[in-house]
Amino acid sequence: MEPMDLFGLKSLLICALIFVPLEHMLALRTQQKIFRKGIGTDVIYAVVNGAFLKICIFLMAAAAMSASASLVPATVTTTVGGQATWLQVIEIIILADLGVYASHRAFHAIPALWRFHAIHHGIEELDWIVAFRAHPVDQIVTKAVSLLPVFFLGFSSEAIAVYVIIATGHALLLHANVRMNFGPLKWVIASPQFHHWHHADQRDAYDKNFASHLAIIDALFGTFHIPGSRMPEKYGVDEAIPTDYIGQHGYPFVRGTQQRRNIADAVVKPAPEEVARR
Repeated sequence: MEPMDLFGLKSLLICALIFVPLEHMLALRTQQKIFRKGIGTDVIYAVVNGAFLKICIFLMAAAAMSASASLVPATVTTTVGGQATWLQVIEIIILADLGVYASHRAFHAIPALWRFHAIHHGIEELDWIVAFRAHPVDQIVTKAVSLLPVFFLGFSSEAIAVYVIIATGHALLLHANVRMNFGPLKWVIASPQFHHWHHADQRDAYDKNFASHLAIIDALFGTFHIPGSRMPEKYGVDEAIPTDYIGQHGYPFVRGTQQRRNIADAVVKPAPEEVARR
């Protein structure tokens, strides 16, 4: 793999050429600047962590396929990989998003995991590139839960490649500074409005909208939240998340940091000293 491919600089440039104009034409917050606070940190995440994640996914795929050869009957992997590519892509989206939902919800519900996920939620101005800001532990666990079954079952490399392109583009769109909803399809497909509410620093939106592609998963599990046509008033968390790249990576390991309220807080009134979010 060439260094340019490993670090994804060409891909990042292509994404910028697509999403910067899109955010200009469909801006949700017109006063938000392209070079807003923290964008340099997010570029580092996209380049450095992106390369690290690619290596981890390659190793996961190799391990899963090796185990699959011994544990899964060849008829299963041959049948799965022999389906039409478009059908495999649909199946991968469903299977992977169920994994994303489960791991994402766990990162919100378990205080020890929340400290890693809080890095992503510390963002106060959403745009396309913040999709890359996530702690490596958060990324690796989520990718393992969502993609290992895909590799294990023998989906074709072509179908997986198409899924990766769709998943990446959709993730950037969900975080983009755009005013966009999908009408009646909002109950089926995750929209920017859907995901912006996931990032909202508003009590009614806490622990909602966990899916990355299929909003219907949240609808089925009772975590769907889109209040009409409204958009959140503010994003972020009430924790003091470091603003620098190194500090954010070390933050989950620092003793004494505030811990995330679990899902039960939605029905149990917090004590006065726990009112602050997360």
